[in-house]
Amino acid sequence: MSIRKLYLEHVAQTSEMSMCLEVSHAEGMYIYGTDGKKYLDFNSGISVSSLGHCHPDVVAAVRKQASTYMHTMVYGEHIQAPQVEYAALLTKILDNGLTSVYFVNSGTEAVEAALKLSRKYTGRHEILSCSRAYHGSTLGAESLRSDYEFTRNFMPSIPGVRHIDFNNEKQLSKITKKTACVILEPVQAEAGIIPPEHDYLKKLKQRCTETGTLMILDEIQTGFGRTGYIFAHQKYNVVPDILLIAKAMGGGMPIGAMVAKKEVMLHLAKDPSLGHITTFGGHPVNAAAALATLKVLTGTDYISQVSSKESLIKRLLVHPLIREVRSSGLMLGVELTSPDLLTPMIDKVISAGVLIDYFLFHNASFRISPPLIINEDQIKYGVSVILTALDGLKNEKNIV
Repeated sequence: MSIRKLYLEHVAQTSEMSMCLEVSHAEGMYIYGTDGKKYLDFNSGISVSSLGHCHPDVVAAVRKQASTYMHTMVYGEHIQAPQVEYAALLTKILDNGLTSVYFVNSGTEAVEAALKLSRKYTGRHEILSCSRAYHGSTLGAESLRSDYEFTRNFMPSIPGVRHIDFNNEKQLSKITKKTACVILEPVQAEAGIIPPEHDYLKKLKQRCTETGTLMILDEIQTGFGRTGYIFAHQKYNVVPDILLIAKAMGGGMPIGAMVAKKEVMLHLAKDPSLGHITTFGGHPVNAAAALATLKVLTGTDYISQVSSKESLIKRLLVHPLIREVRSSGLMLGVELTSPDLLTPMIDKVISAGVLIDYFLFHNASFRISPPLIINEDQIKYGVSVILTALDGLKNEKNIV
């Protein structure tokens, strides 16, 4: 049987419409199929591959650490240099009082850990999250979702979760002294890229301070340069109580973390001890990859170039079938004039060799989030493929 047939037969599927792109190898801005076809990556594996594919510094770090030691003991029991060096460098870069890093394997695990820490630290159980937000697929993370169609078959969810609308200042009054935490993204991603407006994040943080509520910022998609700053909370001038990171953190390797003040984080270590544990969190090979990634991002001008690249994409991406382009750095949501155009348009673009993707909660928009290393010529080429696909769609459907 072919690899494709074996994949469909034995690898669990997450939907009935898998892209089924059979990957041969990937390098830099490109992914190559086993049929020899070359794809320009305008998606970064949902904002993961910010340094492109197989960045040499990351690959070298993985090889070196894999030949030194891999798993030795569950997280938090052995002193492992890659974890320590990463935590020290990250908190130095943050320079905002968030000095303690708890390593996990993924973004959704960071969310779970943060929810537990918030309840334990505050002694409260109510949690607020935003409508049309996505924080992961474990049961606790699913409980934060507002859309019943996604969650109904997994009920009952964890108790105590309520929802507010992102950018709705009037609803900040729902944050009370009963609220353990508010968890939100600084830029709503799966809603189609919705940036904060009118100092919304600052106002939400102020309300949290007034009520003794912890503000958790999920920077799993927005972190590590995606918005033009190392973290989006710096762009929007607010400091969370707990910061959640993953995706681009590992340069292509699976790793995540929550970051908080040491006095807050210590609550996981007492009353009782082992309040949150993980076997593979902060795996030394993944932590070494993350350290190499952070050094590249902070030692080059990739992040400082994000704004100009964002502007170029938006300047070029003009078409009668495009209603709106929303963005924060190199995460863009391109809304078409009708939801009916979305799937045929995405199919055309991918067939032409440019990888773009859907959003979970916006059925008329597609996602552009290329690696930060993308250059001007690659931007122009990728956008030209999108515009050509839209022209073809316009002609096929006889849209005036």
